[in-house]
Amino acid sequence: MTSPQLIVGSGAIGRLLAVRLAGVAPVTLLGRRAPPAELTLTSPEGHTLARRLPGATPASLGAPFRGTLHLTTKAYDAQAALDSLAAKLAPDTPLVLWQNGYGVQRTLTQRWGGPVLCATTSEGAYVSEGGVVHAGHGETFLGHLDGEHADLAEQLAALLSHAGLHCRAVGDIDTRLWHKLAVNAAINPLVARWRIRNGQLRDRPFRPLVEALIDELVLVMKAEGIAPPAEGWRARVWRVIEGTANNRASMLQDVLAGRPTEREAILGPLLAAARRHALAAPQLSALYDAAD
Repeated sequence: MTSPQLIVGSGAIGRLLAVRLAGVAPVTLLGRRAPPAELTLTSPEGHTLARRLPGATPASLGAPFRGTLHLTTKAYDAQAALDSLAAKLAPDTPLVLWQNGYGVQRTLTQRWGGPVLCATTSEGAYVSEGGVVHAGHGETFLGHLDGEHADLAEQLAALLSHAGLHCRAVGDIDTRLWHKLAVNAAINPLVARWRIRNGQLRDRPFRPLVEALIDELVLVMKAEGIAPPAEGWRARVWRVIEGTANNRASMLQDVLAGRPTEREAILGPLLAAARRHALAAPQLSALYDAAD
């Protein structure tokens, strides 16, 4: 029998994981408040799938939980969310981190006693009333920052793929997190600032802004020694925009809901790298200030 899967965080990615994984494994969705008892997923093709899911809060979760914990909270909430549950978890509980940005992954990998895997995904999703909209198909990569726990990564990648979320276990997740960071930085702050969907970045008013950001990101990544993706930075950014054209990016969802944004997790590491290498980054800096 497949081990239980605990999804911590009932935002878009948490809901997407919960509904998909519930078809192949026992799933519990945990939030600060009890999540809805039933969630409906709308696929990119317009089909709907409704599932009744056990819900929990940190107070109501039974102890000890034995299974895999998927931490899908915002980066700035990740440590506190894990701390609130630590007493109810078996000490060797596998942890999968789904946060945007770069920083908390290394911190939690060092602090948590069990195996820690990091995931980076281009699946597009946003919360809807009573469920989640899977706005665009993507690909997920999964692995340990230092290449450990390869067997566990393969098992979980197979489970996610079986659930309908194409996933591949990799040994270079650290580089892939930097790649995702660059793509997020080229998309999220712009769509949040202008309150548009990803696909609208292809339009004339916004396309030059994306290109200017890519110019800065290329220089920062080269200075940091991060190899570009095989298709190059421009092709990668525009491919993700195309594939998630109907999506409301996570930072836009935060702005619309009046929540704090993940500007520090997404833009902070890139601006810090620019300062380390004495690189000008006026576009990134302006977006960081605008996201305050």
